[in-house]
Amino acid sequence: MRLSINIDHIATLRNARGGTIPDPVDAASVAERAGADGIVCHLREDRRHIRDNDVIRLRKSISTKLDLEMAATPEIISIALRIKPDLVTLVPEKRQELTTEGGLDIVRLRRPLQTAIKRFHDKGIAVSLFVDPDNDQIDASKEIGSDMIELHTGEYANGKSAAERNRHLQQIKKMSLYGHSLGLIVNAGHGLDYDNIKPVARIREIEEVSIGHAVIVRAVSVGLERAVREMVRLIK
Repeated sequence: MRLSINIDHIATLRNARGGTIPDPVDAASVAERAGADGIVCHLREDRRHIRDNDVIRLRKSISTKLDLEMAATPEIISIALRIKPDLVTLVPEKRQELTTEGGLDIVRLRRPLQTAIKRFHDKGIAVSLFVDPDNDQIDASKEIGSDMIELHTGEYANGKSAAERNRHLQQIKKMSLYGHSLGLIVNAGHGLDYDNIKPVARIREIEEVSIGHAVIVRAVSVGLERAVREMVRLIK
């Protein structure tokens, strides 16, 4: 299993005070040096953390893989087509949310997402869709030409009891196998941390996990390089 590190909250910390530090590009270099297989950043419409210039600089500096999370809006699509990340992960986005709250409704948004996917493919950019672990959403993802899916693990991570978490984990396992059987690359992410990652890491069909907040929080205590190395050890 591969690990991509989301560096959004390095930018959150920078923006809280203004100025240029801490630098998300420097953080990405540390994460790569510590064993991360890729870097994730989310260019939101309100630019609450990552900014346009961050993505431009990351594209130039990253030696592994740049995954740009984004809403499928005309402005952000245009930016992505110009910068050309290795991968775009299309996610739902609401201005008032603290973090992404659930998967895309691929069934409802089938036509505009299919158009967006074609535009990315025409530029040689791979596409992942952030979806809930649901048959209909996975079927629709395959039908509109996505290269991969990222299963939303938030309900598993936020489960109030062991039984609830296990129920969501079993659904993730089932949908990972289903997505894989359709020929989709299956990734996972959201809410994963040092305590709940191991059961997900044991799901053979999941090729990569994306983790951000938990690693940045851990880095406050032990430093970013050690925080990433600890997570790498847990999943590998």
